[in-house]
Amino acid sequence: MKASDLDANRFVLDVKAAGDLRNKLKQDPQGGLKQAAQQFEGMLLQMMLKSMRDATPQDGVLDSDQTRFFTSIMDQQLAQNLSAQGKLGFAKMIEKQLGRGMASTDATSPTTSQVDASLETLQQVLLARQAAKTAAAAAAREATATADAGTTAGGDGREFVNKIWPQAQAAAASLGVPAQFLVAQAALESGWGKSEIRAADGSPSYNLFGVKAGRGWQGATTEVQTTEYVNGVAQTSREKFRVYGSYAEAFNDYASVLRGSSRFAGVLGQQDGTRFASALQGAGYATDPMYADKLSRIINGSTLRQALVG
Repeated sequence: MKASDLDANRFVLDVKAAGDLRNKLKQDPQGGLKQAAQQFEGMLLQMMLKSMRDATPQDGVLDSDQTRFFTSIMDQQLAQNLSAQGKLGFAKMIEKQLGRGMASTDATSPTTSQVDASLETLQQVLLARQAAKTAAAAAAREATATADAGTTAGGDGREFVNKIWPQAQAAAASLGVPAQFLVAQAALESGWGKSEIRAADGSPSYNLFGVKAGRGWQGATTEVQTTEYVNGVAQTSREKFRVYGSYAEAFNDYASVLRGSSRFAGVLGQQDGTRFASALQGAGYATDPMYADKLSRIINGSTLRQALVG
């Protein structure tokens, strides 16, 4: 079996791939360049597939964040398999470009400095590949933890709503918005209560809105791993979040945060769910570029409607 065949059969999210490529470059620079060029070609193909997906309507009954995520993984795997076959020609041109720094009087024995130069050139490729895998892994965790409009129908949704409805009503009244908007945001942030932030000892933090503990916060805190988006790319980090004594305290503090900052002025008094979600994202409540879309789907989704009438 050829090396390219092995790459074609390798799962696209295999975290050891970058390390294996680097070792290949050290042991067999020419062969490593060929393999790196194939990966470059795969990235180009993936971008082409993504452009085609983006041009296709994705608002059908079977479309969701989860299906879009797994479709993107399938496209990455397809791009990798196509590039490994070497029939498109892009890889050869890329290999030629990357190999310029390895020109030598003895082509079979490039100098250490030439290999290092090539490794430095390819470092950006490796970093970009690793960043893509990290983002995909973060998206997978988020897709698993976040319930959309069809995954928590029934008793779970009703139980969550019943548990926080009185607190939501009180906070919503102070903001001039419907209580179901706050319930929907709490459901998004906590996975309908299943992924609620926990204190260090495992006890509930009652923080259903993902409110962080800034310098001005004087109460208890807990530090947990979370996903933040930098320039649209998901990254994992550890952040401090506020810990409350009850859900009532959490809702009251959330309302105070929105009322206390002029940037949330467009949220106050909002009666349209989609505009409420857009106003929150526009004010910088969350870094997720899809936050407004996710929140709007829950506000207008069947799970919340069924829970409210249950």
